Amino acid sequence: MQTPQPFRIAVPDRVLDDLHDRLSRFRPLPDSPRRKPAGMNSEYLAELVSSWATFDWRAREEWLNRHPQFLVDIGDSTIHFAHLRSERDDSPALLVMHGWPHTFALQLDFADLLPDFHVVVPSFPGFAFSSPYRDGPITETRLADTMHALMTDVLGYDRYLTYGEDVSANVNDLIAATHPEAVQGIIVTHSHFPSREERAALAAPDEQAFFARLDAAHGTDGAYGHVQATRPDTLAAALNDSPAGLLAWLTEKLVEWSDTPTERPAEVERRISRERILTEAMIYWVTRSIGTSFRPYYEGADQPDAMPSVEVPATVHIQRHEGDYPESLARRYYRDLRTFERLAEGGHFVVAEVPDVMADRTRAFAVELGLLADAGAAAARR
Repeated sequence: MQTPQPFRIAVPDRVLDDLHDRLSRFRPLPDSPRRKPAGMNSEYLAELVSSWATFDWRAREEWLNRHPQFLVDIGDSTIHFAHLRSERDDSPALLVMHGWPHTFALQLDFADLLPDFHVVVPSFPGFAFSSPYRDGPITETRLADTMHALMTDVLGYDRYLTYGEDVSANVNDLIAATHPEAVQGIIVTHSHFPSREERAALAAPDEQAFFARLDAAHGTDGAYGHVQATRPDTLAAALNDSPAGLLAWLTEKLVEWSDTPTERPAEVERRISRERILTEAMIYWVTRSIGTSFRPYYEGADQPDAMPSVEVPATVHIQRHEGDYPESLARRYYRDLRTFERLAEGGHFVVAEVPDVMADRTRAFAVELGLLADAGAAAARR
């Protein structure tokens, strides 16, 4: 396996000049006669576009580069990752995976709170600075194999903890289920969903009600996924050419899925600051990766197949976006479930929205597993 090569983000001036030129020619939508908003709030988008035009990217780039980053070839993809090593060689290793529409950058505030861990924050193939797979589809099984190879074959961690959300939730489960010899424990905020066939056999009223609610919401809220799964190239052509369009497409989901009122979209910044929102948009823009970020929707399974159960220790913290998730489902799938709780705060992007809360949960889990000696003392070193 190739040795990882150091990587620094260095966006060319000409790319920034082109971006600023496009933003200066932003053309807002005209007033609509509709009685209620349908998608991204136009007034909030105009605020964000104005802020992006004056955004100090060089300062943000410097902040990102303070997190050691690397590139390494795994199979037919070049994988980008941040690797935040603890001062202690015997500290536990933790894999932290992102989903869509976010990138590795949105997970770094959480990683920064865990100096007593060796934290690895990769970019999935086709996201940010990782190249897409050159041959064959991007599937959850393939992603799990790539992430496991990164942790073991490349970085040399015989054992590690794993965390994933959104697109990486099933990847998280698959890693733990298929590599129990290497995974010391799994941290979960997007708990396991049964396959369509398994859901049809559910008898418990709360389990049926949960998926009925999701199915009902999907009719009005799931258009983004349907487009990304059926016409990704058409959508990508528009978003790759328009920074305002890209910003709207990404931010709508940050607003809609975070633990903040959607009728007051700017309140998303209580959880995910404007600087962080613009950082996500900038990374997608400069890497031109919006099209390849759609590949899991287009090439992956529309619904997850039945997956092997997770036998390694698990800690489950249900984020508020799925606050009615039935505990019985988690207990059937995670066979060594140490903790099940419903978080009081934090939505779909929970480690980005409430990084302190999840850092404390992660550290407590590591202490319970005997991987850290004292959670209080470790937290005091932050």
